[in-house]
Formats: sequence, C-alpha cells, structure tokens
Amino acid sequence: MKTLMATLAAVAAVTAAAPVAAQPYRDYDRGDRYEHRGDGRYDQRDRWERGGQVNFDQRRHRIDRRIERNAQTGALTRREAIRLSEQLNDIERLQNRYERNGLTRWEVVDLDRRLDGLEQRVYAQARDNDYAYRR
Repeated sequence: MKTLMATLAAVAAVTAAAPVAAQPYRDYDRGDRYEHRGDGRYDQRDRWERGGQVNFDQRRHRIDRRIERNAQTGALTRREAIRLSEQLNDIERLQNRYERNGLTRWEVVDLDRRLDGLEQRVYAQARDNDYAYRR
C-alpha cells in the first residue's frame, strides 16, 4: 500500500511540474530566429545589414572568395571547386527569381538555409583531406 501511495504521489508531482517546465525561458526557446521590428520587416541576428536589408550578395561573394582561395591553396580539388561554384550559381539564380516580385519571409528563410548549407559544404570539402596536387 505504501508503494502505491508513493507512486501516486510521484506521478502527481511530475504531472503538476510538467506545465511549468514547458514554459519558454525569456523567449530563448521560441525556435524563431527572426525578430519582428515593428515596421513590417524582420531582422535576423548577424545575417542582415542594419535597416533590415538582406545581405545575400555579400554572403555569396564571401563564399565565392572562400571557394577560390581553397582551390588555389589545394584544399579543394578542381572538381570540388567546380561543383561548389555551380551550387553557388544555382542559389544566385534562385535569388534572382525570388527577387522579381520581392522576397517573402519564406523565400528569405529558404535562401538563408541554402547559403548556410553551402558554407558548411565548402568548409567540409576543404577539410576532407582531398588535395589538389600541382605538377
């Protein structure tokens, strides 16, 4: 009987504490990387210029320079550099298509996700020990 009462007391305590534990801690748990600025635009920390303008052109330029630099140093093989450059060009074409009618929030998130993935692939390919040996 004591075991049953102890089990019921434990279940009741956990059940009462669960809603409290599920509350977000000062909005850090929102899962939303964007903050509403009040003027209809969204800011993403460390990704956008001040004033809410998307900085995709600078990011693409930085990724292109990184691909070229790694190809020159031999960290990327010629095939890897070509494939990564083609992926970057695909993202640029997609950005141009999105920008024809103005970027929606979904399109901004999509471009940001694609550029993040490409940055990760450049980083991984440059460190995968495939060396482009020069003759």
